[in-house]
Amino acid sequence: MSEHFDVLIVGAGLSGIGAARHLKTQCPGKTFAILEGRDTIGGTWDLFRYPGIRSDSDMYTLGYNFKPWTEKQVIADGHRIRNYIQETARENDIERHIRFGSKVTAADWHSETATWTVTVQKTSGETVQLTCGWLMMCSGYYNYEEGFTPEFKGRDAFKGQVIHPQFWPENLDYSGKRVVVIGSGATAITLIPSMTDKARMVTMLQRTPSYVISVPQFDPMVRFLLKFLPAMTVYNISRARNNFITQGIFKLSRKYPNFMRKLLLKQVKAQVGPNFDMKHFTPPYNPWDQRLCAVPNGDLFKAIRKGKANVVTDHIDRFVEKGILLKSGQVLEADIIVTATGLNLRLFGGMQISVDGQAIQMNQHISYKGLMFSDIPNFSNTLGYTNASWTLKADLIAEYVCRLLKHMDRTGTRIAVAERKDPNVRPAPLLDMTSGYVARAEAHLPKGADRAPWKLYQNYALDMDQLRNGELEDGVMQFKKPGAVGATGKARLAA
Repeated sequence: MSEHFDVLIVGAGLSGIGAARHLKTQCPGKTFAILEGRDTIGGTWDLFRYPGIRSDSDMYTLGYNFKPWTEKQVIADGHRIRNYIQETARENDIERHIRFGSKVTAADWHSETATWTVTVQKTSGETVQLTCGWLMMCSGYYNYEEGFTPEFKGRDAFKGQVIHPQFWPENLDYSGKRVVVIGSGATAITLIPSMTDKARMVTMLQRTPSYVISVPQFDPMVRFLLKFLPAMTVYNISRARNNFITQGIFKLSRKYPNFMRKLLLKQVKAQVGPNFDMKHFTPPYNPWDQRLCAVPNGDLFKAIRKGKANVVTDHIDRFVEKGILLKSGQVLEADIIVTATGLNLRLFGGMQISVDGQAIQMNQHISYKGLMFSDIPNFSNTLGYTNASWTLKADLIAEYVCRLLKHMDRTGTRIAVAERKDPNVRPAPLLDMTSGYVARAEAHLPKGADRAPWKLYQNYALDMDQLRNGELEDGVMQFKKPGAVGATGKARLAA
């Protein structure tokens, strides 16, 4: 007999621990377990251990809506975020619900019983099956086993070390070394100033610049307000303020791209100095076509001014014995090359999904309210914002799933499925970004659409309205009893 749970949560990272806490408080009678493929809590914030690993957004919005962030750092180091997640699990008695070393490889929905059968591969080699009424994916959106590294010609010729930040060697000694970091995204911008304490020189080698913005790592307003107000009150004020600012920057970037472009480049110019070649921070695309990168306290710019770091914008011809030969003919000499070239996007941890024995191709399905998918019952996925903090959306998704579960209890139904019936719904890309990791995976991703409730909003206010306050029975979401999907569901999926 398989163990059965009302809810199975996949992933014990930021999203999974938050989902468990929401479930415990809003649906206290529900049984649940968390399946975690690794051996620790923390997800991303435990996996990544490269120097300087930190949040790329403020912790008042990256933190949970139920637990205030009380550390002084606003842009927080990775270990502080990991501690915050672990503390949340301890405080809410969640740890005993976690099954470590349990990687989900497959999930099959059975309409007649209204259950998912989940296949789990244990690190011991044993395979087990569990069943649940609701499957809640909180496994992030990229491949933990493999980062993205392009094929570099002549890689074997290089005599030094080549490292991907996702798999940083423990106790790597880079003292006095020449380090070249390939990439211009958040990882590269984090790594470079963090390595200048010991490295002889750190060079950021980029093909295309990113937009960057200097942000304060500490918030004096918060420290002042804490003298007079409760921590949760101050946290909520800061959370609302920072979300307003972030959304404002995004909206201005989309509506007035030339204005925001000038503004962003002006603040960089003020920090790197008049003699710095601004081509290195001048992208060919508009602000927020790709994610805006945060530079806490301007640390990258300080490293450049001190001569401890520099930026090279060029194309790689090939790796050579002493470093990297560029298309311009220049050789960047290096002892260590860090390929901060991105992630491989992969939803649901790569597990196989089927409904009534029929394999699901996710690119044939449309996202419903940014968390469920057309014609796939009792299944949700946590996908945070690309233009704001991940947890803002994660909290809303967990709350909405709890609303669905309570509604099914009240109505005596056991199935919630978003049925795609409107022929006028036009599919659209799920993520409206030009970033490489999105472009590489787009063919395999679920679709977005051109209208509600299928449209994926990157807007906290709109999502809060539809997820926290919107009607559950909206004409698209159907609530049924076991056996009611049956052949109809199969026919729709096949179509």
